[in-house]
Amino acid sequence: MKPRVSRRALVTGGSGGIGAAICRRLAAAGHHVYVHAHRNGPAADAVVSEIVTAGGSAQSLCFDVTDAAAATRALEGVLEAGAVQILVNNAGIHADAVLAGMSEQQWRSVIDVSLHGFFHVTQPLLLPMIRTRWGRIITCSSVSALVGNRGQVNYSAAKGALNSATKSLAQEVANRGVTVNAVAPGIIDTPMSAPAFDAARIAQLVPMQRAGTADEVAALVQFLSSQEAGYITGQIIAVSGGIA
Repeated sequence: MKPRVSRRALVTGGSGGIGAAICRRLAAAGHHVYVHAHRNGPAADAVVSEIVTAGGSAQSLCFDVTDAAAATRALEGVLEAGAVQILVNNAGIHADAVLAGMSEQQWRSVIDVSLHGFFHVTQPLLLPMIRTRWGRIITCSSVSALVGNRGQVNYSAAKGALNSATKSLAQEVANRGVTVNAVAPGIIDTPMSAPAFDAARIAQLVPMQRAGTADEVAALVQFLSSQEAGYITGQIIAVSGGIA
């Protein structure tokens, strides 16, 4: 068996349900994980503590992904220790409403976090990653971007744009040892989604008739970040129980 290679990984939105599961998976694979949060620093610290207690390596990192200057400052500090070779763009928010009743703030806030946040984090880390000739960029999209969802025109638009960005960036860096993929979760059992979907609704929407788990999403992210996934790039992979 080949020895595991320890790399430096950054997970935005790492304090949330799916993000925390991804952080734990990457740490268990032997990587040093930066657990990002914006307003919920204590939750990020709790994830770090859990990882360290389990024998892994992690530290928390707090900044607003919609603030270009703040992101640059924070990432400059990270890069002082070397390139980040695994980047998981997981930060995202919901501000659901039918478009006819959607405010400009609801539209802009979702686009800012998902799409502008992707740029503010990925762009500064890209050249240092390329110089190492090895990298993995995984973005958390949504099944809403693949099939649509009423009340989520803003969210679907943001995640759909990330899917397109994933495919284009994958072509730009494919010959530099860097892969770029996206995972598109469906209904996942997290504190954020639990109030929106009861068992009857899940059975109606999901062919597997259950919600997915955060760890099932994290398992795919961990695989896409591995050496074994080196020939997979430019893909949008749904984790949705058959919705898409």
